[in-house]
Amino acid sequence: MPGDTAGGITVVLTSPRVAPGLLTRAAWQALESADEIGASGGPSTRPDVQAVVGSGLPVSQVDEAWAWLSTAAGDGRQVVWLVGDDGEPGLLRVLADQLSRDPRPPYEVEILHGSYDVPGARLIDLIRVMDRLRRNCPWDQQQTHESLAKYLLEETYETLEAIETGDRSHLREELGDLALQIAFHSRIAEEDVENGFTVDDVAGDIVEKLIRRHPHVFGDEQNKDLAAVEANWETIKAAEKQRTSALEGIPLALPALALADKILGRAAKVIPADDETPAPATDAERIGRQLLDLVRTARALDIDPEQALRGTVRSLTDRIRAAEQEA
Repeated sequence: MPGDTAGGITVVLTSPRVAPGLLTRAAWQALESADEIGASGGPSTRPDVQAVVGSGLPVSQVDEAWAWLSTAAGDGRQVVWLVGDDGEPGLLRVLADQLSRDPRPPYEVEILHGSYDVPGARLIDLIRVMDRLRRNCPWDQQQTHESLAKYLLEETYETLEAIETGDRSHLREELGDLALQIAFHSRIAEEDVENGFTVDDVAGDIVEKLIRRHPHVFGDEQNKDLAAVEANWETIKAAEKQRTSALEGIPLALPALALADKILGRAAKVIPADDETPAPATDAERIGRQLLDLVRTARALDIDPEQALRGTVRSLTDRIRAAEQEA
């Protein structure tokens, strides 16, 4: 008879970033032993419900979750509720409120995690949000690789600024903005019928490159000396690129100091470090030569000249602001 045995409610929380049906053993045991399973949507709208139904377990589509759960459990039935992607915070608040009342309900309530996020799972959310923006936001729909280029540059410099200031929360925010740029450009690229690619292609390419260039980690290479690792990286890179010039692959749009640093690094493979060049004929050439020599000195000391100058300029701006406040 209903009510002769103690009922129970098991609320199963799952991650929308994990494949539907990929549940823990405890979750499947709860589902299989339940008298009834309920959810706020049916198989047509809920992949997780579809997976459960596909396993041979019936799922009731319920509109009033708490009324259904409390009635069934009150009648002595063991019921399981599959929580939707949004986490259904309203239902969880009602459950918490009911359990805190005195007297407690005549049934047990269990919150069970049926699946868990893995590291990087929230990147899936970013891809989903970007896809929805591209389909439904007028501004996002109009953007192209070219129109977004300035934002990529701005976000890169803002990230560098966050690194320089040591502001960790700012760095976290700016890295997110950079991640958005990757997702946005990849989403736009999907629409190219002839030469399109997806964000998975982008991630797959860099994963393959990292594995290929780290044989001392992923392969049989035993040498882990830093200098040998760097030399091996360059050897593998050269074999991949098949470049005809040491200067290939250097973006000339780099800031001047960074560009000089990059070219000096490549020049060392082609011409002697003490290679004589014609004496400067103008003041501009003389200053340019001195700056290049400073970059060469910075390289010898393993110092990033671009960052060194930016740090010094930042100190100067701090002094100017301090002086303005004292004035």
